[in-house]
This record gives sequence, structure tokens and C-alpha cells, in this order.
Amino acid sequence: MSDKTPIDSRLGHSELAQALRVMRLGVDASDLHGSLSGYFCGGGDPGEGDWLAALALEPDDPGVARSVSLRRFYRECRAQFAQSPASVDPLLPQAGGLAQRAAALAEWCRGFLGGFGLSGAAARATLSAEASEILADIGTIAGTNFEPGNSREDAAAFEDLLDFARMAAAVLYRERQRGVPARSLH
Repeated sequence: MSDKTPIDSRLGHSELAQALRVMRLGVDASDLHGSLSGYFCGGGDPGEGDWLAALALEPDDPGVARSVSLRRFYRECRAQFAQSPASVDPLLPQAGGLAQRAAALAEWCRGFLGGFGLSGAAARATLSAEASEILADIGTIAGTNFEPGNSREDAAAFEDLLDFARMAAAVLYRERQRGVPARSLH
């Protein structure tokens, strides 16, 4: 999911971030997308009415769960996985430069790990060695404090991490859906 999607009019990072600020949900847009993505990749499918509770998000206002923006966000995220897990793209800001995008990718990875864990994937089935390695690599990204410059090397390294996150989500989703070991990304 990119911030600017005029062709398919998906909910962008800035639009979701603004809605989350207004709702005071206490989560950032990249983190929320990572959490829901991780939940799906762990084999969970909470349904449109229950996904906030499944992610352990309890808004002060119960009406938040019925928000048009959040319902739209859930449907779009679910549709991406249902149509083509390989097309899932971490929701990151387009503006703000490489440092902001790298920090948002780390947030997305933290959310992903949390959502994956909340789905109960580890309790339902043994993860393959590949899936365990992928999750460990996502954990490394999640725990990294990026301080990129504006060099081409930093931009290329960020794009490599972003590509890894995309492929990791697709591989984990397919493994949990099919119950088969993940293929190697390395």
C-alpha cells in the first residue's frame, strides 16, 4: 500500500494516520497495517467486526470500530492477501524522506510480529525452519534504529529491506494458509 494511490484509490498512509489521530486509537498507520498483516499471515481472520479486539486494540469510544476508515482499511488489507499475497506492500509514508520511511518500516515489522503472535500461529502448528528464520529476520528489522543518509546505497539498502518484508509476508501467509513449509528467501 502506498501513500498515493490515485489509480486504485486505496486508503493511503497519511489518510489512515489522520483518521487514527482523530480516533485516538494509540497506534500508528504503519504499525496497524503491520499488525493486521501479521495476523493474516499467522492464519488468523478475525472478520471486519472483530479485528480491533483480535489485535488487542480497545478504543475508548466503541464507535471507533464502526469507523468508515477502519472498515475500509480492513477490507482493503484483507483483499490484498486474498487476491495476491505477493502484492501486499507495507503501508509506509511517501513523504518525509528515507529516514521516516525506514522508521515506518521498523514500526510495520514490530506490528507484524505482534499480529502474527496474536493470531496464535505458533500454538496451532509448528513453524517451518524457514518461517522461523523469516520471523527472526523481521525481528531484526523491527529492532533496528535506522539512521540512513540520503545516499544511493542507503536508498538501495532500504529498498532491499522493503522487498524482503513484502516477500516475507507472502511466504508466511502462503505457509499458514496451506500448512506447508515456506520456501527459502535467501
